[in-house]
Amino acid sequence: MNKRLVKRTILSAFLPCLVFMATFSSTAPSFWDAQPGHDLITAITEEMTDTELLGQVFFLGYVGKTPSPEILNFIKNRNLGGLKIFTRNVSTVYQTAGDIHFMQQASQQTRFKIPMFVATDQEGGWVLHIRGDVSRTGGNLSLGAAGIPKDAYTSAFFIGEELKAMGINMNYAPNLDIYSNSDADAVGPRSFSQNPKEVGLFGVAYLRGMIDSGIIATGKHFPGHGATNLDSHGYLPEINISFDTLYERELLPYRMAIREGLPAIMSAHLAFPQITHDKTPATLSKFFLTDVLRGKLGFKGIVVTDDMEMNGVLLNGNSTATACYKAIMAGADMVLVSHTPAQQEHTWQLLIGLMKTDPAFRQRVKTSVERILTLKFSVFRGEKPFPFLPDLPSLSAKIPAPDAPDFFFQSLCRGSTIVGDNRIPFVQKPEEKVLIAAHYADFIKEGKIRYPEADTLLIPWSSLYYATEEEIRLVTQKAASYDTVIVCLSSLASLDILKRLERLGNKVIVVSALTPVYLKDTPWVKSAVAVYGESREAFKIGFAILAGDFTPEGRLPFDFLD
Repeated sequence: MNKRLVKRTILSAFLPCLVFMATFSSTAPSFWDAQPGHDLITAITEEMTDTELLGQVFFLGYVGKTPSPEILNFIKNRNLGGLKIFTRNVSTVYQTAGDIHFMQQASQQTRFKIPMFVATDQEGGWVLHIRGDVSRTGGNLSLGAAGIPKDAYTSAFFIGEELKAMGINMNYAPNLDIYSNSDADAVGPRSFSQNPKEVGLFGVAYLRGMIDSGIIATGKHFPGHGATNLDSHGYLPEINISFDTLYERELLPYRMAIREGLPAIMSAHLAFPQITHDKTPATLSKFFLTDVLRGKLGFKGIVVTDDMEMNGVLLNGNSTATACYKAIMAGADMVLVSHTPAQQEHTWQLLIGLMKTDPAFRQRVKTSVERILTLKFSVFRGEKPFPFLPDLPSLSAKIPAPDAPDFFFQSLCRGSTIVGDNRIPFVQKPEEKVLIAAHYADFIKEGKIRYPEADTLLIPWSSLYYATEEEIRLVTQKAASYDTVIVCLSSLASLDILKRLERLGNKVIVVSALTPVYLKDTPWVKSAVAVYGESREAFKIGFAILAGDFTPEGRLPFDFLD
């Protein structure tokens, strides 16, 4: 055979491979290249395919205790931008750190080697998606009750140190919602205060603690969830206030935090009909995400949506996929799709099609990717680079963070509040019959330590929102024969039970966990302590106050009980 023909045949056979290799060659810029940030980000975004661009705006959760095939496909083949860790993904902190290590290593096998945001909800107090060996904290309402912003800073710093040890680089906190509605159960103890200035002050302190620990702080839920008694997981709340009220109340903490360098904000599925003249959720509103947040407030960071499978963003007839499209066009930079692989895939297929047919959408995605990479560059390659792969051998020395347990215990003590002191301190007399009743086993255990002669009643959980008649009857019948009944109040269900004890009057002593706001419905309770937490440490402090070990100096961070 002619040598020239042989060469031509070989070349034609390998030409497609050579073209592919040239397209995806080793000369593509890497996230870790030694170039100025702006130049490198421009080079990467110009080189990216539609798939690589779109992958960066996806923030996904996964199902199971180990990385699922679906999430690994997004990481390896679609350049996933963000990964959300839920309680369902955690068996131990060591397993979680190992999984994060594995998934971040997978991100480094992609063409540009861009690390992922790895986020969780670790606000403190009630909302801790990582549990187990990590610190249990009093939460935001406890910090507001103590009135010491430095405690908010230190809380965030310790939380951040523990997250960093696991390889989690982003926290959906601080919560900047204002406790302006006493029935706002979705916010409740997650807020610092009813006072917008105090929320801003404590939110900024929390923000600085997150930043100093190396964690990306995410203010939420923009523009503000505290004025509604509905939960956007199940409903589209409508908040009927003017823009002036919104600006001076809900937006004040954001204005303060943005000036202090807040890097990320989570949008909320809330409607403001008086402002927008329709029921468009803020997550889908160009007015809120672009005109207000970027234009009026001057925010330069990234906007992450709340979960796009929540009813609050779907009740207007949207699918998750179409809602994600609308959110991006409104100004969101990353869309969070937390739970269902089928919804994640359906959203992907719709949006990747639009990348090819809708130039305006593609440009919006590209603009968001530039913001995302700018933030990633500052975190992973800034003055104090985040160690994006967890140091597994030293994990046990870092969780809980050194000195954190003692700090959080002392912080809980500082926040605890006496709401009614009629029978506090309480000392059980030899002939006195005492009953300790609660939904929490740890409450019962701590109560027995303080009052060993007391009887106990562990109330079964049916729901957080209501108590069954059987549960109410169980408590009321038993309580009737006691001289003193110590009750834990932490939810609407426990409030149902407490209300039915009114005929016992002064015999009832209440230890309020989480928010003490429920005491507004039981004005006949004259002896009550608020500890703002549901950990065993919080209950230990509550019984220490009852026994007279110390008198707490915390004050209620709202006026609902006045």
